[in-house]
Amino acid sequence: MDLFPIVLLALMAVLLFVLPARQRKKMQAQAQALQESLSVGTPVMTTSGIHGSVAALGERTVDLEIAPGVVVTFARPAIMEIRTPVVAPGADDTSIEGPGNGPAGGRPADGTL
Repeated sequence: MDLFPIVLLALMAVLLFVLPARQRKKMQAQAQALQESLSVGTPVMTTSGIHGSVAALGERTVDLEIAPGVVVTFARPAIMEIRTPVVAPGADDTSIEGPGNGPAGGRPADGTL
């Protein structure tokens, strides 16, 4: 019975320190993989919700084209995700449904909510 408090403390240490550290390391690896997969022309979304495509890549920065002829510079960590265009089942690439070749009123990278 004297070992119970020590075992309980060791278990709490694992829960409070080891598990969050593993999760943080996993998230850092995912962010690194995302940064390495960026290339010119890739559609992305920033942490602030701005959608654009990569116009140029620097060592610490990414230039995004958010509208034709409008290029803004972001820090690389500001890129939250790589977007993929939504293609409806059975739809071919030659049809034009609305602005941006997506559903009327939507952007090509928008998914369903």
